[in-house]
Amino acid sequence: MKLTRALLNLASLALAATALPSLHTTTTTTTTITTSANPSTSGLQFTIDGETGYFAGTNSYWIGFLTDNDDVDTVMKDLKSSGLKILRVWGFNDVTTKPSSGTVWFQLHENGQSTINTGSDGLERLDYVVSSAEQHDIKLIINFVNYWTDYGGMSAYVSAYGGSSESDFYNSTIMQTAYQTYIEAVVSRYKNSSAVFAWELANEPRCPGCDTSVIYDWVEKTSKYIKGLDADHLVCIGDEGFGLDTDSDGSYPYQFAEGLNFTANLGIETIDFATLHLYPDSWGTSDDWGNGWITSHGAACSAVGKPCLLEEYGVTSNHCSVEAPWQSTALNTTGVSGDLFWQYGDTLSTGESPDDGNTIYYGTSDYTCLVTDHVAAIAQA
Repeated sequence: MKLTRALLNLASLALAATALPSLHTTTTTTTTITTSANPSTSGLQFTIDGETGYFAGTNSYWIGFLTDNDDVDTVMKDLKSSGLKILRVWGFNDVTTKPSSGTVWFQLHENGQSTINTGSDGLERLDYVVSSAEQHDIKLIINFVNYWTDYGGMSAYVSAYGGSSESDFYNSTIMQTAYQTYIEAVVSRYKNSSAVFAWELANEPRCPGCDTSVIYDWVEKTSKYIKGLDADHLVCIGDEGFGLDTDSDGSYPYQFAEGLNFTANLGIETIDFATLHLYPDSWGTSDDWGNGWITSHGAACSAVGKPCLLEEYGVTSNHCSVEAPWQSTALNTTGVSGDLFWQYGDTLSTGESPDDGNTIYYGTSDYTCLVTDHVAAIAQA
């Protein structure tokens, strides 16, 4: 989802930390039991910890930027007690100027050079998220870059290495080299962790006005590169599901204007499952329209033979009445094997975690409806 910094109060996440030297670099829901060690796919379903079926989860872009380990543990404990299994986190935090001490950042892009911060205000923060997820048996989707400018995004690469827009990121050899170097640093750090569910290329990649071959070629090249580093974990794109002929009603999300072809990209051998997002308010469609969006993607996933994950969905009001029907549709759609609501909220040592209007806070009535009741419905399906 596109985040606007002005809407997010991140002051509660900035605690003092001492910087260490940087590393420089240029639906069917029947449950069956298997013996797979790492999360995997089984036909149109996911398998986690030997259980094949439908899984619920959520998103927390901010958890890797927390500097209090107890806060991270609080989130993981509450997720586990709720029956949520998958947590999608930002594996990136790019900047174009070095922040002041105490500000968490993962990678600096400046003057044609990228610097990976492995220190206590860098990837050590993500280290603790992974460690806590291991302890609480939560599985993580970790992505590598943002299409949007929040936390740097592709534009951070563009500003450091030259270019006019985010679209230049996909075809630039020097930017892709820096991007792959960062991927290698993150994958090598966590590939032996039991907490990894999947590696994700980007958050909501787009290439407005581009031929769909641009993103297709980038997905094919990048996913193959990741599989070369770690053949044992799943890889996904992180796209919104745009560009789909199946059951198209002619609305904007089904079109190819953002440079994506959902079915073609899913057909790439080194992509293990599909992602789709759902934000009718942002896309000029109705809330009820979202049910057809889910079922049409389930049909497309079934045709390709890989599972769909409804990876993000949210509204800023009437959460239960709008989102619960989407959850029910996803649970009952063949080809869809999980959903992650945007986004999770909790009470931390500094107060409530960030609220972008879509946030569902632990312990609220909306949480009961969209988490407790949903998890129970999954168990009964």
